[in-house]
Amino acid sequence: MDRKALLARVDEKACLDIVSMMVRHKTYSETEGEGVLVRRMVEEMKAIGIDAELRPFGDKGRANAVGTFKGTGGGNSLIFNGHLDTNPVTEGWTVDPWGGLVDDKFIYGIGVSNMKASDAAYFCAVKTLKEAGVKLKGDVILTFVVGELQGGVGTEALLQEGLKADYFVNCEPSDLAAVTMHAAALTFSIELTGDTRHLSKKEEAVDAIGAACVLIPRLNAMTFSGALSPDHANVNRCHVGVVHGALGRDLEEWRPPQVADFVRLKGSARYAPGQTREGVLADMRKELDALEAAFPGLKAELSTVDRNGISLMPPFEVSRDSRIVKAINTAYREVRGEAQPTGAIMPTRFYGSDAGHLYELGGMEGIVCGCGGRYNTMPDERVDIVDYIDMIKVYMLTILEICGVDDNA
Repeated sequence: MDRKALLARVDEKACLDIVSMMVRHKTYSETEGEGVLVRRMVEEMKAIGIDAELRPFGDKGRANAVGTFKGTGGGNSLIFNGHLDTNPVTEGWTVDPWGGLVDDKFIYGIGVSNMKASDAAYFCAVKTLKEAGVKLKGDVILTFVVGELQGGVGTEALLQEGLKADYFVNCEPSDLAAVTMHAAALTFSIELTGDTRHLSKKEEAVDAIGAACVLIPRLNAMTFSGALSPDHANVNRCHVGVVHGALGRDLEEWRPPQVADFVRLKGSARYAPGQTREGVLADMRKELDALEAAFPGLKAELSTVDRNGISLMPPFEVSRDSRIVKAINTAYREVRGEAQPTGAIMPTRFYGSDAGHLYELGGMEGIVCGCGGRYNTMPDERVDIVDYIDMIKVYMLTILEICGVDDNA
């Protein structure tokens, strides 16, 4: 097989048309739009000649799209995994977030980086192989899921139905780096209860806002105990993203002359494989105990905002010696002529992703690698066209290596 000729078959315009179409669908979680695009992806997969179907789950009429490029047998199977739901549009956009604009350098749109360009890349990789008449030994399974931004409920549903393969590629935006580890994601809530007084007697008060101002930088600087190595410790991060403080649990704001006696914080903690949710919470509790000692009379309560007592997203890890890692490293070198950045790469190591579910619940070996990233979660979200096209080619070569080509078919 002439691999250069095969890669040259990638039709850039057709591939840009696919991702532009995907961006034009507004796919916020649990809206009609996500279902429309899920059904469209089933149609697109059927149109290129692979078996495809809707996989409904839950009681709200939601579904994932799953397609299988069947092999002839004797090769390893490979799952590509990506989500269709997007973050909300923020202020500051100068282009239509749902316009699917393509110029000479970029593809624009909400969710194009996270992660419709990668979704389109693995679709186009299979499409190109099919059009070239390539016969594989192993199956390639394409999953277009919903609910990743809600903790990965779509991928969880597929795994609970028994979806399985020898290897997976989770295609979260990594700027084409091969990410071999990322953190677990745990969302927490902290309630600080003080003791109010009028400002004329504030020395007698226990100021919940004052305590929060001391606590927040401590939390934001935290790492957690039990890291297995310096690489694992580097995956640790904590951040407070929500602060509400005023009078009482109803957070009354109309009496600012009084010292605030209640603050609610919400944030996220990230920790590595080998560390535990219980250990993270114990470390945070020590900080709260120290805060209570510094502010006599303060009560600090910690709870988690999660599903059924588990992390919203489990951690993920794979050995650099894994076959899937070596396959995607080799493919990247062939496409770009240089070594692929590989490891617990910033900032992707702090993501929560469906790779955690594929690794923990599915028991599979895989890698996180996708296009996009540098312009993620910002106004005018976009992906470099050259990165998108190169990602298609890297996925194509990875498929050939993992699944194997049946030259006798």
